[in-house]
Amino acid sequence: MITTATGELSLPVSDRDHIRGPKNAPVTLVEYGDYECPYCGRAHFIVKELQQLTGDLMRFVYRHFPLTSVHPHAEQAAEAAEAAGARGKFWEMHNHLFEHQQALDRKHLIEYAANLGLDVPRFSHELAEHAHIARIREDLLSGIQSGVNGTPTFFINGVRHDGSYDLRSLLAAIQNAAES
Repeated sequence: MITTATGELSLPVSDRDHIRGPKNAPVTLVEYGDYECPYCGRAHFIVKELQQLTGDLMRFVYRHFPLTSVHPHAEQAAEAAEAAGARGKFWEMHNHLFEHQQALDRKHLIEYAANLGLDVPRFSHELAEHAHIARIREDLLSGIQSGVNGTPTFFINGVRHDGSYDLRSLLAAIQNAAES
């Protein structure tokens, strides 16, 4: 089912997604984010803490929403995450990108791939050929259809979280969703 900007997730979570946490968790937190966005950078550490605090109560899904008009390296960083993901290292690259937001140019992305033990020539080729751009655009379109207009935007069990995304607010919303 596809909805148009209603505040509900237009693309249901599935095996296509990058997911951390148990499949049967009562709460699914989806983030649409941008690797170059400073607010997403702060949210990254909040989500990591949420994962520790909630344990098996929550699974986390990350989807790309690069705001290329203000973040010139965001789309290429998302492509790097997907290229790493194709080799089973999405989350390692994801974390590294957020922890090094000030260095997302091609040279640094290749350095990060080498640090993760990826096949650098293959990684470099995939970046040059935009091998994973369709996936990123699919995330972006699903975000637009879901009413995402900035980053980070969170959805809890398929409904956009319009409150604050500080630790206390998100934790309360997740606990409330778990009790529903």
